[in-house]
Amino acid sequence: MDSVRQNKVNSLLQQEMAEVIQGHNRMLLPGGLITVTAVRVSPDLGLAKVYLSLFPVKDKQAVLDNVRNMGQKLRGELGHRIGKQLRIVPELNFYIDDSLDRIEEIDNLLKK
Repeated sequence: MDSVRQNKVNSLLQQEMAEVIQGHNRMLLPGGLITVTAVRVSPDLGLAKVYLSLFPVKDKQAVLDNVRNMGQKLRGELGHRIGKQLRIVPELNFYIDDSLDRIEEIDNLLKK
């Protein structure tokens, strides 16, 4: 169960990370769309798990590796945006949010 503070930081980081990634969308995924679906911070606010939804992508792992390689730059830009609101900018770990793929798979199984 997340605390009220964690929930506020989660939503702040999700909104700001979405804008940061939108600024680099052409470099990260040309012709595609990257969406920040969720952010979960640790109780000490030192680590943030950022879940990304990628569309349309064949090789999601390659795009995720590209995002991870730019992680320090993205964290720096995030720090400039939230520097007045958070004392420490959390470390960012990026993950693929495959919940939409699972929903589609379940839909296909139910249609049979």
